[in-house]
Formats: sequence, C-alpha cells, structure tokens
Amino acid sequence: MSAIRFDNVLLRFPSMARAAVDHVSCEVESGNLVVILGPSGCGKTTLLKMVNRLYEPTAGTIYLGDTDIRQLPKTRLRQQIGYVIQQSGLFPHMTVAQNIAVVPRLLGWANPRIQARIDELLDLVALPPGEYRDRYPAQLSGGQQQRVGLARALAGDPQVMLMDEPFGAIDAITRATLQDEILRLQRQLKKTILFVSHDVEEALRLGDRILIMKAGQIVQYDTPFNILTKPTNEFVHDLVGADDMVRQLSLLRVSTAMTRLPDGYALNGHNGHPTIAREDSLRDALSLILRTGAPKLTVLEDGSPVGTLTLEHIRDSASVGARG
Repeated sequence: MSAIRFDNVLLRFPSMARAAVDHVSCEVESGNLVVILGPSGCGKTTLLKMVNRLYEPTAGTIYLGDTDIRQLPKTRLRQQIGYVIQQSGLFPHMTVAQNIAVVPRLLGWANPRIQARIDELLDLVALPPGEYRDRYPAQLSGGQQQRVGLARALAGDPQVMLMDEPFGAIDAITRATLQDEILRLQRQLKKTILFVSHDVEEALRLGDRILIMKAGQIVQYDTPFNILTKPTNEFVHDLVGADDMVRQLSLLRVSTAMTRLPDGYALNGHNGHPTIAREDSLRDALSLILRTGAPKLTVLEDGSPVGTLTLEHIRDSASVGARG
C-alpha cells in the first residue's frame, strides 16, 4: 500500500526560470525509508515540504494514503506527520520533556499518557528519562538534540516522518551513530520516512529506496543495489560512484543481495552455515565467507533466518556495477 503518492506534481516559484519541482510522479510504500538525493537546488527539500503543505504545488496532487492532502486542514495534516530538520528545531525555553510533549498536548492527550509517552520515547532514543527529562536544549550536545528532535517527531505516533537533512550539521562520528539509531528504530517501528540528504553514503546506507533528483525531476527511483549496479545514466553513475566496487560492498546491506527464504519456509537450525544480520554490509559478509570458507551464509533478522547469501551473490553485486 502506498503511504505517499505524488501525481504529476509541479511547483513553480514566480522568481525562477524553471520549475523547482517538475512533474514528479512516484509512490512511497508504507513502511519504507526513501532517501531523496541530489545536488543543491535539485528540488529535494521543496518536494519534501509539499508533503506537509509548507509549499503548495502549482499543479498535480499529493496523496497521503488515499486522501488528497489538500482535503485536510493543514493543522490536522501536520499532526499526522513527524517532521525533523537539520538543527533539531527544539524550543530553547522548554525542557526536553516539554519539547516532546508539544504534539500530544495539541492532540488533547491526558497528562499521565503524555508523561508516559515522554519516558517511552526518551528510552527509545537512548536518553535515560531521569537524566534528560528536565534539561534544556542548550545543555545537550548536537547529537543529543537531534535525538530529542526525533523523539518529538515520534511523539504523536505518526505513520509518516519527514526528515530534512537531519544529520547534516553533525560531526561524522555522531552522524554514523545516529544513522545506526535510525536503522534500529525503523526496524522496530516501521514508519514511512522521506529523508532528504545530499550525502551519497548516507543514502545508500539508510534507504530502502533512493529517489535521485536533478533540476526538479526524478532521474532514478530504485533500490540502493540497483542504483549502484544499474545506474540509469551517466549522472547517476558519477553521483554514486558506481565504479568503486570496494565502496559498494561497504555501503550495501546484505538484504540488498540475499536470496529471501519463501514465506513459511523453515531452516533446520542454520543448516550449519555461519550467520550474518540482514543490515550488515556486503563487505562484512565477504570477510566472513573468506574467513570461514563457507559456501553460504544464513541471513538473520531479529535472530530468525530470512535469507541466504553466497559468494556469487556478492560477486554479482560488485561486478554488475563495474560493467556499467
């Protein structure tokens, strides 16, 4: 089921010679994390901001589920959508708890429910409530502020999240940690996420699918694996560095190349094969195969087998991109 659908969406600002978003049509499936990627000025943030009606399209329609978003009052629409921006956007005069409580209060939740939700979310983003509830944003590091911003966006339990370069102003080490947190939360919560990024490695690491834009148009909308191994044109090829095989293996998740087990299929234990998590990299998988000499790996999700991976799978994922 599509959670978000863009139907021939156009946005033209009066001062611009070309459209900021130029007849975009695509669907974002429920529970997917889709990264919108492209160079500065390509329209990625503009496209994102149309989903919560910060910008209104000149033409075309955006659907949330089966509903044209223009049929919803803006306030009601935005209460259904979590929004995370680059600088966290926390209210400086409010405590962490008060920041997280903003949307639940607007939704009219009872105070005991709000307080329980605050504690639940702080635990979820690995900020112990007893230590962080009463702090102010100025008393937090940049990474901690972004965790609180994420908790606030999740507070009303929205099914859709919009994230506009949320880690763009954070150092590389903290950024990698927060990316790990997003992957962990997404496995747990299964939200539908539109995530704007200009960072190719971030997009390849996080995205179930990647939407690449140039000059307001979609150039390719596909899985990270297909974008690296089957770039649609020279622009995409150069943008993602499709010739760099070692980099491909480091960035692609095992899940992109594995053979999925049929529904209802049960392995006898792990059939004696070494195991690897579906979110680990293909480089990790290659290292494990070479170290153990195993012909096949069993891929796990939450401790249960979901697929298998062979050296041939890994070789194919690297060699296809090299052939271009």
